[in-house]
Amino acid sequence: MSKTIVNLTMPFVVQEIEELLEKYPHHPYHEAFANPDFRQNLIAYTLNRIPNHYLTVDEKEKEHLITSDYVRYYLKQSLHIKAVIHQGIEKILSEKAEEVNQHIPNTVDPSHVSSEQ
Repeated sequence: MSKTIVNLTMPFVVQEIEELLEKYPHHPYHEAFANPDFRQNLIAYTLNRIPNHYLTVDEKEKEHLITSDYVRYYLKQSLHIKAVIHQGIEKILSEKAEEVNQHIPNTVDPSHVSSEQ
């Protein structure tokens, strides 16, 4: 049976990004990173700044990759990975501010809207 290379880091990073973005305000963070290009940039930014881990496995073994050793390792790395993700979120939003503003409509503060119609 042939072996395949599996990146163990990427699914963990994607999950961490999902969880962290939930803690950010909807505007502009959720809206900006709902854009697949910005999301991919954030994933790449994070993966380029942390150690990546790979395994070679049989196709059958792919489903059973999450072992306690890997979970333990990623729990130890979690704080560092979260810090890198936070940096990436801010960096991408500041570098792509103009593009973000084009894709996300400005929100209007209800207290500044005239009630006269």
